[in-house]
Amino acid sequence: MEETVVFIDEGFLDKLSKLFGNGIRLKFDKFEFARRIAEKQNLICKRLFYYTAPPFQGTPPTKIEKKLKEGYDKFVSSLSANKSISVREGRCQRILNSNGEMEYNQKGVDVLLTIDLSHIKEDFPEVKKVILISSDTDFCPVIRDIKKREGTEVILYTYFDRKRRSKFCLSNELISCCSKCFKITKQDFDNAPLI
Repeated sequence: MEETVVFIDEGFLDKLSKLFGNGIRLKFDKFEFARRIAEKQNLICKRLFYYTAPPFQGTPPTKIEKKLKEGYDKFVSSLSANKSISVREGRCQRILNSNGEMEYNQKGVDVLLTIDLSHIKEDFPEVKKVILISSDTDFCPVIRDIKKREGTEVILYTYFDRKRRSKFCLSNELISCCSKCFKITKQDFDNAPLI
């Protein structure tokens, strides 16, 4: 079987996990999840790139912020112990939204994923197909570029609900620029239990 590299946009996968868990994050093995998704395409997951951002830390951080960061550091450390996983970290931005509530957003994560996708041929010359787990149309330019320039096939695993302006509304542009598109199911999470 051919080898592949799997790219996971954690922000997207976290929202999907909470949807399938009825508001509670599902616990699952990230590498096993990637391995089984690759297996569905008759591919072997050579490497998982996992894109995330640490929780926001104020100056000075609150007790809650410190506790969240400790949990996050422990999680990243356990992921990084698997030499087949590369954790790439952006940052977390806190802003006051128009309703007067604090809103938290990942920053820099998409750029890191785009850089890694654009270097796929240099870093993994034998890989001809990659798997992207996301729903973000920001990746369309790099997907088109690596398909045209390098002939790399991008297989999209995503989720959508066909409701306008929902957090799972998916652009046809992302679907059309990828070679294939598959919908993630709750069974995909269940097939990767955390041991």
